[in-house]
Amino acid sequence: MIANIKGSLLLKRSDTAIVDVGGVGYELTIPLSSYYNLPEPGESLSLRVHTLIKDDSIKLYGFFTDDEKTLFLMLISVNGVGPKLACNILSGISVGDFIDSVVSEELLALTRVPGLGKKTAERLILELKDKVKLMAAEAPGGGELDTSTLSGMLSTDVVSALINLGYKRPAATDAVKKVLKENDSIGFEELLKKTLRFFT
Repeated sequence: MIANIKGSLLLKRSDTAIVDVGGVGYELTIPLSSYYNLPEPGESLSLRVHTLIKDDSIKLYGFFTDDEKTLFLMLISVNGVGPKLACNILSGISVGDFIDSVVSEELLALTRVPGLGKKTAERLILELKDKVKLMAAEAPGGGELDTSTLSGMLSTDVVSALINLGYKRPAATDAVKKVLKENDSIGFEELLKKTLRFFT
């Protein structure tokens, strides 16, 4: 079972990367989130890999970060979500924003992802809400994912509260990040109060 691959990038497309490892070219299906982080052909790289074995084929899925691979595995564990849709989801929404949307039960944000319908989005919320909360809590840096987007449980709760008050998600997320940079240990009420000062 291939779990990681390191070599020289031969070719990159929006959904594919071919990596040369000792003279053998491995073709990997990748989401756009990984594509944007790929180096130029000829340069070295390392990708996390999920190996999918079927009766008639072996397919490799590559990811630039551990978070992308972890979320991919969570997604394909949900009934009705295959590897293709999982890659579409990773291509259409960042890991952090996906976690925020699932925890906040924001169907609209999820259904904006191409190929993701309302029923499947509802199933994702139902089956993954607790799992993505745990993923966020265990992320390096005290709940901040590799994608540098807010996903910690406290941050998610405060961002959700700000959205309910009528503020836009990007502005709310940015304000919470700024407060957290200056306050290592802070509770919900204090974080919300300090964040609201950015909007007054």
